[in-house]
Amino acid sequence: MSNNSLADQIRSDIQSLQSDLRALQDGVRLSSVRDSVEDLQTSVNGMEQRIKSLRSRGYAFEKDLEGKAADFAAQWAELAPNIQRQIERDAQSLSRSLRPLEAQIVALAAKNGSPAALRPQVSKLKSQVDALQGRVEAAESGIRGSYDNFSMAVNRVQMQIGKLEWMLKELSEASFELLATESGIMAVKAVWAKDGKERKDDPEGVLYLTDQRLIFERKEKVATKKVLFVATEKKLVQETLWETPVATIESTKARKEGFMNKDDFIDIALGEGAPYDSLSLHIWQPADEWVALLTRAKAREFDATRAIEIDAETAAKVKSAPTQCPSCGGAINQVILRGMESITCEFCGVVIRL
Repeated sequence: MSNNSLADQIRSDIQSLQSDLRALQDGVRLSSVRDSVEDLQTSVNGMEQRIKSLRSRGYAFEKDLEGKAADFAAQWAELAPNIQRQIERDAQSLSRSLRPLEAQIVALAAKNGSPAALRPQVSKLKSQVDALQGRVEAAESGIRGSYDNFSMAVNRVQMQIGKLEWMLKELSEASFELLATESGIMAVKAVWAKDGKERKDDPEGVLYLTDQRLIFERKEKVATKKVLFVATEKKLVQETLWETPVATIESTKARKEGFMNKDDFIDIALGEGAPYDSLSLHIWQPADEWVALLTRAKAREFDATRAIEIDAETAAKVKSAPTQCPSCGGAINQVILRGMESITCEFCGVVIRL
């Protein structure tokens, strides 16, 4: 290698060392771990209020959420002081190791010696920088390891709360209203694949599961004006396309479609009283999770997790609902949902108050 080429290489190596040094100055403070711990503390501290907000907006299930939030707060009160002590102890040790390196790299950058003479110093400092970076990474890994399981448990509940918050927001904007004492269980962005295979013109919207119904609401912006095939004006189209009582669900199946099977679909077979024999939907949550949700809803398992009790008088109306029309005597086959005020006889058309 020529002297000029070697000089260029040494200058480049020194610049790289200076860049690594700047990264280390932040790394030895363990800033990344400090930020993660701060985020975790914010999540734990804010969870109780987020759950209170869910309840005030009508989310009635998972009565153990409050208990989980309280447990997280108690566990964090024990974990946090030890984590903070470990961060400070490791950061001080790493900072002490960095100081001589800082001085040597600054001195090296100011030297005008021959490239050949500087080369061994550059190589030695590079090894020392790499070794200290390894210590930083080991310290970060050790600290994270002390709270990883706790953090994962908190994040799982945080994600669940986030989905519920989104559901309640969508319900507040929906084109339909919930029945008295009816409560949302989950909602998801979805496309109704009308013939089982998703097509370009299939309606996009939100699939809602409540303790009583499965509802699909179209909710999408459609072009009202195009220029050279590009939409220049759009309007929001929002309408309930179908609903069916949870009791009409006979079976559910999850499947994967699309590129590398990344798209989640759910197929639902329906029985008597449903608007269709079957439904297929492309959903933006894991389909197997929705299979579990629908199975639990049909089995009325969510009732046992209620944090908000059902009004006794409203529940009694369903139990005392007639099985025959008082006008024509025809059998009432309609699925009667809690909160309904009346039903219509399919034979004579008379409205029966519940």
